[in-house]
Amino acid sequence: MPAPRSTLRRGLVAVAALPLLALAATACGYGSQAEDGAGRTKVAATGKKLSADTVRIGYFPNLTHATALVGIREGTFQKELGGTRVESTAFNAGPSEIEALNAGSIDIGFIGPSPSINGYAKSQGKGLRIISGSASGGVKLVVDPDRIKTPDDLKGKRIATPQLGNTQDVAFLDWIAEQGWEVDSQSGKGDVSVVRSDNKVTPGAYKSGDLDGAWVPEPTASQLVSEGAQVLLDERDLWPDRKFVITNVIVSQRFLDAHPDVVEAVLKGSVSTNRWINANPEKAKASANKALEALSGKPLPKEILDPAWESFEVTDDPLAATLSAQAEHAVGAGLLDEPDLRGVYDLGPLNKVLTAEGRPEVADAGLGVK
Repeated sequence: MPAPRSTLRRGLVAVAALPLLALAATACGYGSQAEDGAGRTKVAATGKKLSADTVRIGYFPNLTHATALVGIREGTFQKELGGTRVESTAFNAGPSEIEALNAGSIDIGFIGPSPSINGYAKSQGKGLRIISGSASGGVKLVVDPDRIKTPDDLKGKRIATPQLGNTQDVAFLDWIAEQGWEVDSQSGKGDVSVVRSDNKVTPGAYKSGDLDGAWVPEPTASQLVSEGAQVLLDERDLWPDRKFVITNVIVSQRFLDAHPDVVEAVLKGSVSTNRWINANPEKAKASANKALEALSGKPLPKEILDPAWESFEVTDDPLAATLSAQAEHAVGAGLLDEPDLRGVYDLGPLNKVLTAEGRPEVADAGLGVK
């Protein structure tokens, strides 16, 4: 059973915003020998081909998608896939990635809990499955210290979230409700003004004085801090053991049914990448930053990269109980009808990989396929 809202305070949700366009798309074989002009390592897909010629992987250009950033750049996924080629696409927002998954444009995606729940609910449990965790944490409430010194000072202020109904938006709405304040979830108007602002726009709006703060993921939070904001709240502090899911790995049900061997190989790559990141944090941080540079045209400066990297952790565990609690918070915020999440997880392939490595299985909190 999910923990009660008073205990697990973080929100999540149903994404009710229009999808944005994909940021970038790349299609090539990856390896570990040399870099191409975009900063990606490259080696042609070699070895035995699995049941699919290609697997198409989607992700965001966010540090909380480090597993994808590093695993693709370092060629870890390609090594596990042998002759099956990796193609990758970076998206700006969850809705567009879910659209691509439903349309068959991608097969597997690294994505937040909000669009995962929404996509599963909209397809009546037939469109996708969560097959692994990827990251926990990496979200902060940062504010103008001249205007806000305590949580009570937020009343009457303008605070940004990335998108109506996205993971951070519902988390903030849930936190606001626990303070006893009222905000209309759709308009964002109320005791606190919730301003939906793209992460690329938020730093400029804050700098110009149009915003008093933001509840945002990394590296946006650390970018705002570098411009004078201060951290008022780290969302990890609102969760038991300071852990909550921020990035999942999902798969199209059609692709899982047709190509279980490819899915297992991608999970091997994900597990191997997470192990390498945890064992080599400095090298992994540099690799992730190089991947971000290839996607955005410039790397993150040290004063942003270092604190952002320290605020999250990669994990194979999907932290399923926190997903269930987050869904309840979305319902409470009025942004999601009560979903039936039974069957949203299929952790069999992941647990097979973990067991083969002598590691314990991860749990689905009663929400796994039967």
